[in-house]
Amino acid sequence: MWARWLGYDMFVKHEPPLWRAAFGGHLDVPRMREGGIGAQFFSLVSLPVANVKRGLTHAVNEQIDLLLDAIARRPSELRLVRNAHDLEGCRLHGTIGALLSIEGAHALEGDLDCLTAFARRGVRSLGLVHFTANHAGYPAYGPGRRDDKGLTPWGFDLVKQCEAAGVLVDLAHINRRGFLDACAVASKPPIVSHTGVLGAFEHWRNIDDDQLRAVARKGGVVGVIFYPRYLGGEGLDRVVYHMRHILDVVGEDTPALGSDWDGFIVPTRQLSDPRGLPLLTDALLRAHVSEAVVAKILRGNVLRVLSEA
Repeated sequence: MWARWLGYDMFVKHEPPLWRAAFGGHLDVPRMREGGIGAQFFSLVSLPVANVKRGLTHAVNEQIDLLLDAIARRPSELRLVRNAHDLEGCRLHGTIGALLSIEGAHALEGDLDCLTAFARRGVRSLGLVHFTANHAGYPAYGPGRRDDKGLTPWGFDLVKQCEAAGVLVDLAHINRRGFLDACAVASKPPIVSHTGVLGAFEHWRNIDDDQLRAVARKGGVVGVIFYPRYLGGEGLDRVVYHMRHILDVVGEDTPALGSDWDGFIVPTRQLSDPRGLPLLTDALLRAHVSEAVVAKILRGNVLRVLSEA
């Protein structure tokens, strides 16, 4: 998105001038290397504003083109990843893996065949809903919100289509009923790519313990966001607190890194970009999370889910 709008070069190291004004520019390849990142989900965003219903698929394809062009320029630094095997290859060759993820099924424009086409291009995750209602369901907050409604019939079909295409179903942003509907019919592990948890801080954006259990029962993962507004305060300890709550409620196979870098948020200061990840590792260890569990949070849990997709 940043490359499409602003010509952002992810192979150049950036230093945002004002931390509290840095809604984007959190991520580039040099800083990913400094932080020890082996792979990153790159979100593909389209904005259904002012009743715009067409051109959303095209906007996502443009972003895929930009990332693929970037990869073609520097194949030794960044590689498109489609599965867990590809990720292991990236690790062996010292290349950062790039996974494609669509924010919101509105990008499909009501056509399930679009999902198949996106999957062929390398998309490996689809958020059912972003901040607006669409053919699949309703947001937790935003235009078209309906707390009394769950997944639509088309939304149920979409979950099945995602699983058939090897695309992870992402439940970030969807309302509670739709979330639980998707978990109920899922035959493969779903994910919640970026969220906080209500048991750690009360906020509309965060998910409750029943939602955690629904994801865990299907073997899925929950990525903890780095945004202080959803965490309930500033600092690494708040991120750790949310992760500890997930560990306490559903165990070590569920928590993961959610970040939401470049997602129009100002992250907690010590995680303002990937260079802070070693600090988070240290904070988890200080909180008496074992090295084996930390390894699952940093990589193992998501790797397992990708292998089962």
